Amino acid sequence: MIRQLQETRKQLASSLYKDFFGSAEAGAGSTGAAAAGNSQASGRKAPASSSASGRKAPVQAATGPAPKTPDSHPVKQEPQEDPLETLNNLIGLEKIKHDVKELTDFARIQKARSEAGLKSVPVSLHLVFTGNPGTGKTTVARILAKLYSQIGILSQGQLVEVDRSGLVAGYVGQTAIKTQEQIQKALGGVLFIDEAYTLASKTDDFGQEAIDTILKAMEDHRDDLIVIVAGYTEPMERFINSNPGLKSRFNKYIEFPDYTIDELMAIFDLNCKKYDYIFEESARQHVREKLSLMKLSSPENFANARAVRNLFEEIITNQAGRIAAMDNPTLDDMKTITSEDLSDAGPDILSGKDDAAEDES
Repeated sequence: MIRQLQETRKQLASSLYKDFFGSAEAGAGSTGAAAAGNSQASGRKAPASSSASGRKAPVQAATGPAPKTPDSHPVKQEPQEDPLETLNNLIGLEKIKHDVKELTDFARIQKARSEAGLKSVPVSLHLVFTGNPGTGKTTVARILAKLYSQIGILSQGQLVEVDRSGLVAGYVGQTAIKTQEQIQKALGGVLFIDEAYTLASKTDDFGQEAIDTILKAMEDHRDDLIVIVAGYTEPMERFINSNPGLKSRFNKYIEFPDYTIDELMAIFDLNCKKYDYIFEESARQHVREKLSLMKLSSPENFANARAVRNLFEEIITNQAGRIAAMDNPTLDDMKTITSEDLSDAGPDILSGKDDAAEDES
């Protein structure tokens, strides 16, 4: 009986592992399949004299492909969404969407002119994103990286996100090395520096070393690296104006406004829909009141979309505790959120930064 229980646990763990990491394993599986196919091909083409020469033929060629196990089946990959469509689907940010389209249209035409033998205008594509936390700066930077890759401005289109801790070391000479490592990761894409103003200080030689290294990389790799610096509006303006090198390279600002209450509610509803939750109408109105109070009580520290996500997570945690106390909860019980689930949610999640990938910066 104990052995059967152990086997059952192993099978369950294996099933959960595949559920969470199936896409990664599918990538590895496809690589392995390609390698097996190449091995089979080489086996068919191998000359008969291979054994006569004393060399043993590869095991794969001699025995044929390994038999497939019942679990080895291809996992269908989801098609990647067009970055422009992703941008247009974001809630709010209408001015930002216009600015991004303007930037990419200009870059596309300048590239087309250059390829046609016409002169192109040498304009810096490096950007300054300003605004409060949770207003979508990182999300838009990631979309821009993909758009620039799509039109051929960048060779890869990845986003590498760092802050001061990812660039500055505590010893003389180490900051340049640490910063250069992040630059190498970002080549072909976008280096996104959050709270970049923390690098600038009259007494901070380490921060200045990072700035100097970044400025040199922007010049050395100007055809395949874009740098976006981001942070609160006033500190970012002081940061850019503190250094002539920064001011000459960062001349395009995009301001990210705070979300309205209607937009915050739309983000909240989107989270509910994504994870199959429904709200009693009275509970939904209660959420709106909480968001309004949170935004009004601390406008400088309010984390916008990030605060919405934190509130959502706290509410569904409360709901889970309520449902767990039921003897036989129904499907509707598990889906429905009531005012009872909002009783202690909201007051201490005005701000704060986490590592989730959605609604960043």
